[in-house]
Amino acid sequence: MDITQTTADDVRLFKQRAKQGIAEAQHLLGMCFLQGHHVAQDAAKAARRFRQAAEQGLADAQIILGDCHKSGTGVAKDQAEAV
Repeated sequence: MDITQTTADDVRLFKQRAKQGIAEAQHLLGMCFLQGHHVAQDAAKAARRFRQAAEQGLADAQIILGDCHKSGTGVAKDQAEAV
């Protein structure tokens, strides 16, 4: 999903579903926070959402969370966590 094509209503839905523990919604909400799309840009909130989705096994979130650890985006830079 191209996050730039989402609406403010989509983001509200992502928030509701993320609270329900839906991994895909957590991931998409993380992308919104990372890019500042319909929410204030916040890399730490993005990383938290990616972690929630990654812990549920969502591969896309695992990859992005690894990238966050590699670059120090929203989390402490940690090469061991990045792998």
